[in-house]
Amino acid sequence: MGPSQRGPGHGEVGSGPGGGLTGVAGHRDAPSTGTASGGVPGTTAAGEPTPVVVVGVDGSPDSSAALEWAASEARLRGGDLRIIHTWNVPALSYGTYLPATAFDDVARAAEHSLAAQITEVLGDNPAIGYVAEVCEGPPAQALLAAAETALLVVVGSRGRGGFTGLLLGSVSAQVAHHARCPVLIVRAPRA
Repeated sequence: MGPSQRGPGHGEVGSGPGGGLTGVAGHRDAPSTGTASGGVPGTTAAGEPTPVVVVGVDGSPDSSAALEWAASEARLRGGDLRIIHTWNVPALSYGTYLPATAFDDVARAAEHSLAAQITEVLGDNPAIGYVAEVCEGPPAQALLAAAETALLVVVGSRGRGGFTGLLLGSVSAQVAHHARCPVLIVRAPRA
C-alpha cells in the first residue's frame, strides 16, 4: 500500500510519467498526491513547508476555471496545490434502506470525477505539486478547514447547485465570509 492510501476500498494510485502520481486515492481522508518532480508536496528541498493554495472543485465549469487559476497561482508563488472535492448522500436517501456499498459507490464516483477534472484541466503531467482529496460532507466545511493553513483559497462562483441564476453560490459565499485567508472567486467565461 502506498503512502497516500490508508486502507482497502480507497481507489488506486499508480506512478505516472515524470514520477507524478495518477488517479485519486481515498474517499474519506486519504489524499492522493502528484508532483512534477517526484518530491513531496508541502515541503521545500530544505524540508520547510511550502505555501499551499487550496481549491474546491465539483466538476462544474466554474470550478474548472478555479482549478486552472489556483494551479497558476501556486506555480507563481512556488507553492503546492490542494484540490478538494466533497460528496454526500442526499437526506432523502436516509429514509430508505441502502446497501453498505452504496456509500462506497458514491465515493468512488467522486474519486473518478475528481481524477477526470484534474486531467482535463491540468493535463496528465501537471507542472506543479498537488494533493487531491475526496471528502464526505459539506463543501464549505472542508474548504474552511483547509483554509486554516492555506495561503489562498480559490473557488468557482457557481457550482452544481440548482439556483444557476445567482451570481454567487452558497459555498463560495460561505468560504468568502468565513475563511481566515484571502479567497479568490473565479467565474468561467460565458459564451
